[in-house]
Amino acid sequence: MVRTPQDHHRAGLSDELIQKGKDLKSISEIEQNGDDFKVTVTTGSKVIVNCFTVGQECELENLTGEKAKAVVHMDGNKLTTSVKGIDSVTEIDGDTIVNLP
Repeated sequence: MVRTPQDHHRAGLSDELIQKGKDLKSISEIEQNGDDFKVTVTTGSKVIVNCFTVGQECELENLTGEKAKAVVHMDGNKLTTSVKGIDSVTEIDGDTIVNLP
């Protein structure tokens, strides 16, 4: 997913946090069982686990620890959601996930 600086500020992130985020590398793992997903993102020493069922409201946590309600949809091999006005599209391609603009 491509975000602009305005998106980050709308999400409540400071310039300092935005820069730290650019410098960090993260590893994402997605486990799927039908419409149920478990997404684990490891960034440095921080590990975030979000579980959701496609089409049902869930609570998602971001890297700052903030939680927000959202509904994740699936269209083919793409997971889409909107959290606090920021749209996210993630494509699953075999063992690889790609965040799309």
